[in-house]
Amino acid sequence: MTPHGRVEPAQADHPARQPRIVAEKVNAYFGTTQALYDVSLTMLDRSVTAIIGPSGCGKSTFLRSINRMHEIVPGSRMTGRILLDGEDIHAMDAVLVRKRIGMVFQKPNPFPTMSIRDNVSAGLTFGGVRNRTVVAEIVEKSLRQAALWDEVKDSLDNSGVSLSGGQQQRLCIARALAVSPEVLLMDEPASALDPISTAKIEELIYELKRTYTIVIVTHNMQQAARVSDQTAFFYMGRLVEFDDTKKIFTAPAKKQTEDYVTGRFG
Repeated sequence: MTPHGRVEPAQADHPARQPRIVAEKVNAYFGTTQALYDVSLTMLDRSVTAIIGPSGCGKSTFLRSINRMHEIVPGSRMTGRILLDGEDIHAMDAVLVRKRIGMVFQKPNPFPTMSIRDNVSAGLTFGGVRNRTVVAEIVEKSLRQAALWDEVKDSLDNSGVSLSGGQQQRLCIARALAVSPEVLLMDEPASALDPISTAKIEELIYELKRTYTIVIVTHNMQQAARVSDQTAFFYMGRLVEFDDTKKIFTAPAKKQTEDYVTGRFG
């Protein structure tokens, strides 16, 4: 069953998915403080991986390590390897990594001085795309993918911050999609939204996974159960358990996982 009523084919009906992102013994540091300890995790193509765990357990640090945003923080460093389609992301240009691995943050962050149209096309402009017809086509396609086109198609020149919170978050998703990423990272994308907007974001995640590999950090256990194919439970910087989401929430292998997903701690 999808988050909002549709039945998804059983996993066995899908062709075998290939690894898209592989983390190998990832350790992350902020100065002398270690935030991640030997995290190894494989995220599959065209699937949703949820990362759950209590606050401060390293979820967002791991997410930001995947597209090299962790290294932007002064004094930070990482050891181990993260592979994208078998290639070490630290052997690639960082800008290219962030183009291939887009990110959506917890709080919607449209550029306040830009229109809806210019918010979506910002990455294209930065990348040197100047053909107005091409840009217009990509803007429309991205807004459609983000399930926002019908709501804004007659107001593309309005400011991006004129939209509601849920619309702003979908605008940020459209902005990330416009540069044709292969992977989409989402750091608690619905935590600041009302239930109706949250439902729209969850339905959007379900639709986007047909094309993209998605990794989502969430504190919401029900949300993780609804939207993800695999779930990773982090605690105090360590990966405690990683398995199919159904197994994590119904028959986890570790008592610590069971205690967390049933609300005994966290």
